[in-house]
Formats: sequence, C-alpha cells, structure tokens
Amino acid sequence: MTDVRFYHLTRTRLEDALPVMLGRTLERGGRAVVRLATPERLKALDEWLWTFDDAAFIPHSSEGGQHAADQPVWLTLGEDNPAGAGFLFVGEGAELAGFEAFEVCAVLFDGRVEEAVARARSQWAVVKAAAEAKEPASEAPHALSYWQQNDRGSWVQAQ
Repeated sequence: MTDVRFYHLTRTRLEDALPVMLGRTLERGGRAVVRLATPERLKALDEWLWTFDDAAFIPHSSEGGQHAADQPVWLTLGEDNPAGAGFLFVGEGAELAGFEAFEVCAVLFDGRVEEAVARARSQWAVVKAAAEAKEPASEAPHALSYWQQNDRGSWVQAQ
C-alpha cells in the first residue's frame, strides 16, 4: 500500500515547501525521489536545494551525478530510483507513473494555476481508480489524503 498525499499549495511555491518536506524525510532516515516535468525546472530545483538556506542544504544529485545509489535525494524526470527511496515527491505536473513502488507519494501542485489544479484532479482520479481496482480485494488499497495550506501556510488535511 502506498500513502498518496496531495498537497495543494496556496501560500508558498514548490521551492519553499519542498525543502521543508525533504528535510523532514531525511531527519527520519528516509530517502526521496523528486520527479519534475521539465529539464529547466529540474536544473533550477537542483541549484535551489544547495542555496535555499545559508545554514542548511539538502544533499542530492540527479542523472549524470556521481554515486547515484548513495544519494539521499534523487532528482529526476523519469521513474528512476537508484537508491531505493521510499518517498516520492511529484511536482509541477510530472507523471505519477510507478508511485506504487514507494511507501509515500506526495503530489505537490500550485492552486493558483488552474491547469495545475486540473492535472492534480486527473492524477487523484488515477490513484483512486488504482485503489479501487486493487486485487486481491483483501489487500489494502492506496491511502489517499488531500492537504491544503491555511492562511498561515500550515498544512491542514481536508475531509
């Protein structure tokens, strides 16, 4: 079973929310894959994760980097997971394929961009359909949850 969480960004950008989430994943001893849709965004996020905070950084690499199997965070455009990460972060309309191979899949989308909201709705429907079609019926389906930022930027789970 994969715990699939949809995070509706309304107060911050992906670049602001993702380092916090990745930091918490690493603090708990987890490894993560971050999947984005375009090479330009991947390059920008790669640079951002080294510089977003003067006192911290998120150790990571991507295709072409060294020691892929040792990286706690892997940035990709595809479905690769060289370090056997248990956490998948999908951003900015990247494909959701292969999420079943992870313990947790977090889909982050910008609620201020209508096409991002439409894409997230479509992805939600795919995950829900996969959970409903799960065989055998005795297996637990994917857990689905929806989180939205409140006025202070904190995450609140919607019912």
